[in-house]
Amino acid sequence: MNKYIQYCAKLCSLAVISLLFAGKAHAWGPIGHRVIGEIASNHLSEKAKKGVASLIGRETLAMISNWPDFIKSDTTNKYNHTSKWHYVDFTGNISRAEFEKELRAMKGENLYTQLLSMSQQLKNPSISKEKKVEALKWLVHLVGDLHQPLHVGRDEDQGGNKIQIFWFDRPSNLHRLWDEHLIEFQQYSYTEYTKILDIAPATQVKSYQAGTIIDWLYESHILSDKVYARTRTRKN
Repeated sequence: MNKYIQYCAKLCSLAVISLLFAGKAHAWGPIGHRVIGEIASNHLSEKAKKGVASLIGRETLAMISNWPDFIKSDTTNKYNHTSKWHYVDFTGNISRAEFEKELRAMKGENLYTQLLSMSQQLKNPSISKEKKVEALKWLVHLVGDLHQPLHVGRDEDQGGNKIQIFWFDRPSNLHRLWDEHLIEFQQYSYTEYTKILDIAPATQVKSYQAGTIIDWLYESHILSDKVYARTRTRKN
């Protein structure tokens, strides 16, 4: 199970990196997360496929990938504490060493701590199957969030949520632009996106897989600096 979880996480990373470097900037709301899960499924070994099936049966990684966003509408407040799991904020334009220092000094739960936590839960033989299924749903989703640059953005503007922009003539904000507008504009289904994006050669796959969670986080943060630098807002 340990090797399966590592492989799943790495392939999810491959999928979202494919989204980032497909030639145009895309984001991952519901469609994007399904694309990530679908591409990851395409690259699972037979052993990994059996590991997934043992937890979620005939469901797929694409099908479970949006569950952590769907539960935000739960009216029992059961999941309110998970809102901070989807992101982690940093100072802008910092070096890798400064980035890692900030990350390790952070208190409380965040995207990084929960990626580690979900991986550990999946490897823990004493945890129930129900808990492992929930951990898998979180892992697939959070690796996707990790690679959305504004989920590794800056605290002062809440990852771009406070930066007002115009998408064509529609008022919006920078974070929503990446989460929804850009990907929906193409009007592809998640299966169409998967076919378009899942084209990385085997050598590139290995390169993606060689990274660590901190590597992926820093890469996204560097991309967020570029997003901020290239964003123009319009005053009323």
